[in-house]
Amino acid sequence: MRRPLSSPRILFVADAGPAVGGGHVMRSLTLARAVADEGAACAFVATPAVATVLDAFGADVAQVEAAAATPADLVTAAARAAQDVDAVVIDHYGLSAPDHRAIAGGRPVLVIDDLADRALAADLVLDSGPARTAADYDGLLPPHAELLLGPSHAPVRPAFAALRREALARRANAPPVRRILVSLGLTDVGGITGRVVDLILPRLRTGGAGKAVLDVVLGSGASSLPGLRALAARDPRLALHVDSQDMPRLTLEADLAVGAGGSSSWERCVLALPTLLLVLAANQGEASQALAEADAVLVLDVAEPGFEAAFATELCRLLADPALRDRLSSASAAVCDGRGAARVAAHFLDLIARRQAG
Repeated sequence: MRRPLSSPRILFVADAGPAVGGGHVMRSLTLARAVADEGAACAFVATPAVATVLDAFGADVAQVEAAAATPADLVTAAARAAQDVDAVVIDHYGLSAPDHRAIAGGRPVLVIDDLADRALAADLVLDSGPARTAADYDGLLPPHAELLLGPSHAPVRPAFAALRREALARRANAPPVRRILVSLGLTDVGGITGRVVDLILPRLRTGGAGKAVLDVVLGSGASSLPGLRALAARDPRLALHVDSQDMPRLTLEADLAVGAGGSSSWERCVLALPTLLLVLAANQGEASQALAEADAVLVLDVAEPGFEAAFATELCRLLADPALRDRLSSASAAVCDGRGAARVAAHFLDLIARRQAG
């Protein structure tokens, strides 16, 4: 039985796992909370990897268990779960138009995307890339599809926007570097977090930040965690935050970040945090480069030859040059205000209401 228009039920289908991290689930969870604030009821198709992220960060959100080993298994499970809902949100780069149609069964579909590289059976597409244009989706969408493009639509948790005024005041005049946030994804793809910490620590004293604390954020299943715990036990400069529930506060209190490309980029922009941005996957490259061209970050690709030497050079520049940090802070703050989730929620709920009424 369908719910009344004022309380639509929305199913979320998101990707997660060691290779892709937890970012898809986290941004979908942010959007789920935004539509729930407007009265919607939300549930996630929960593969084991998705359930791990939800258990840590969205324990109050309904889960439909799915032991999906392949994308085809996921489509089958999601299509079954979608039979009793009013609309579907899909955030999974491995699914395209035939999968979207199979899951949604004619219901309104919002697809969250960053790639514009495949056909999407979507009524609404969210792509928060700073360089994205409507022309990038030519030939990939149904004629009626609507586009929500750019960082002003990025799903960022409201807790970040709530700290924006305080962050802008704190960043004024580029204070000395006392805290460095290292946040390279919950799943720590390829052990990158431990590798980066090993690169940072020897350079703090030579960079003029010998007493700086490293706030290192990672998930409980991260491969770097055992080694970092041993290191933290003997080095007081290292503070570990496992499955942290307080990223807004950690981001506010940092003076500098080493962060991954992806959805967390917008969180750091909202709070104007100067960042050395690391591209950890090919799908992060375009948006990361656009941020660099906007002078909002310094960017490095971990897959490039000479990455470690380049990292040392750029980190030392950031530590030694307050004018550079100030410039990055100002430019990043102009990228995103943190209110995108509410904007997207309003569009999608209006779409659902129009579809049901018509």
